[in-house]
Amino acid sequence: MASFNYTGRNASGSQVKGSIDAANVDGAAEKLFKKAITPIAIVAIKKSTNSAASADVFEVFNNGRVSLEELIVFCRQMYALMRSGVPILRAINGMVESANSANLKKALSDIAKQLEGGYTFSSALNAHPKIFDHLFVSLVHVGENTGQLDQSFLKLTSYLERELDTRKRIKAALRYPSMVLIAITAAIVILNIFVIPTFADMFSRLGADLPLATRFIIASSNLFLNYWPYMLFGVIFIYFMINKSLQTKQGRLQWDRRKIKIPIIGSIIERSILARFSHSFAIVLKAGLPMTTGLTLVADAVDNSYMQGKIAAMRQGIESGESLLRSSVASGLFTPLVLQMIAVGEETGRVDELLAEVGDYYEREVDYDLSTLTARIEPLLLIVVAVMVLVLALGIFTPMWDMASAMQGK
Repeated sequence: MASFNYTGRNASGSQVKGSIDAANVDGAAEKLFKKAITPIAIVAIKKSTNSAASADVFEVFNNGRVSLEELIVFCRQMYALMRSGVPILRAINGMVESANSANLKKALSDIAKQLEGGYTFSSALNAHPKIFDHLFVSLVHVGENTGQLDQSFLKLTSYLERELDTRKRIKAALRYPSMVLIAITAAIVILNIFVIPTFADMFSRLGADLPLATRFIIASSNLFLNYWPYMLFGVIFIYFMINKSLQTKQGRLQWDRRKIKIPIIGSIIERSILARFSHSFAIVLKAGLPMTTGLTLVADAVDNSYMQGKIAAMRQGIESGESLLRSSVASGLFTPLVLQMIAVGEETGRVDELLAEVGDYYEREVDYDLSTLTARIEPLLLIVVAVMVLVLALGIFTPMWDMASAMQGK
């Protein structure tokens, strides 16, 4: 699809200028007429090969995905347009011009074509699973069938904003420990390359009898200097093997199971996933989807294969006639307090409302854990730094003190 600069006049007779994407000049003119713009001049934009190559490289590295922030803006704008009564096709065409992401703009252009070809909005969205997941498409589908598409986008906006806020809080909590670990790694590399070899050369020239700690740090420095290419290759090899393993179903399952068992941060990851599950399940139930269908959609939104298996087992239990409470108990995912809330929701017929409360409960737990995460990790980091300083002090200063004492004795 080519791009064209146009000059025309709108319905009020004012001159307007802009750009538009179309297959050819006739297609550009037709699109302008649909927007109530009478074209005066349409000129093709010549794209440089460098910019095209840059866009292709960007799309390759971005893997065709769109950031969460861009999706939130899209949902907000679609909610405003749908609430104002703007037709879907006109809204999508307007979003194509205002979208900042190249991937989203390309997807919306294709969606507009499918809408013009007679496809439903949800079917057109479903053709781009890297941008719009199953939960997103299903909520839009429900909105289409019930005539409440604006409410579907309002729910999606709330859900995506909550997801973005959780991610930001987790990143903020891990920023300080990450910086400390990077600084420790850099210090180890600098010591092994520049500091320790200098002292080792001095000790060898003096012929001093070195203690165990000194021999240890000199041996570690020699190992690093002599075998760093092999060590680097080993790290790269391990990284690619782990990445390859995660691409398999069994490897991903093992990693997702172990991830929620990691000390200190494992419980935060698990509660964050359960908060996402509860809020997503509440949204689909409130939209009117059956419970089994909702569990299927929510399992895809959870993004953890181990938890997906547990949720799939809950769905199978409900399909076999069990209640949501019994299936939840059998899954082993929820605490007794949460199970009581689910039981009350079933008894009162307010499962969606109680699930939203469950999601809020888990989010409060995650907030508390994140607020104390740095305080819990700091002692471990201090122990690591203290051990490094102790080994260096014993390994470098002890032989120097011994040599100074021997020289004073003479």
